[in-house]
Amino acid sequence: MRTVFCLIAVAAFIFNGCALIFQGTSKNMSFDAGPGSAEVWVNGAKVGVTPCKVELKRNQEYSIEFKKEGYQTKSYRITNGVGAGWVVLDILGGLIPVIIDAATGAWYGFDQDNVNAVLEKQQ
Repeated sequence: MRTVFCLIAVAAFIFNGCALIFQGTSKNMSFDAGPGSAEVWVNGAKVGVTPCKVELKRNQEYSIEFKKEGYQTKSYRITNGVGAGWVVLDILGGLIPVIIDAATGAWYGFDQDNVNAVLEKQQ
């Protein structure tokens, strides 16, 4: 029984990529704006009102807008990039982790952890 458990544990580790195991394929991104209660729009869709958290997939880039009546709309771009450390760890682990992390997008990380906007009054 112990041997079966060990084999299952080893197989689960081998058939997963390092990035997938440690950071997953998405991230909860925090959004806030001053003054508060601004609408948060991600890629043209309203997702909440500040302060809020939104789950974003790591393998995509996002266009963020903060909107509030009487204030100018503030726009941001969240970009991503491949983490070289994850690639190196996957290569050391063999071909399967490379394929899994590349296919799931777990290699990617965002250029920021949260977005804080300061909205200016309209003239």
